[in-house]
Amino acid sequence: MSKACTYCGSDVHAHEPVFVDEEQGGERTTIGQFCNYACLARYIEENELETGACCQIDLS
Repeated sequence: MSKACTYCGSDVHAHEPVFVDEEQGGERTTIGQFCNYACLARYIEENELETGACCQIDLS
């Protein structure tokens, strides 16, 4: 498996890595790996991944 950060390309294992998985076809699949939460946050912002994303919260 590649060690390159999805955002900056640095070796993720030289830092505090964060791995992102999604469920695809009933299986967990790694879709991204990041040096740390800062790279993950920048990736989310630059790709506008938060746009339209919301979970359901029942506050009652």
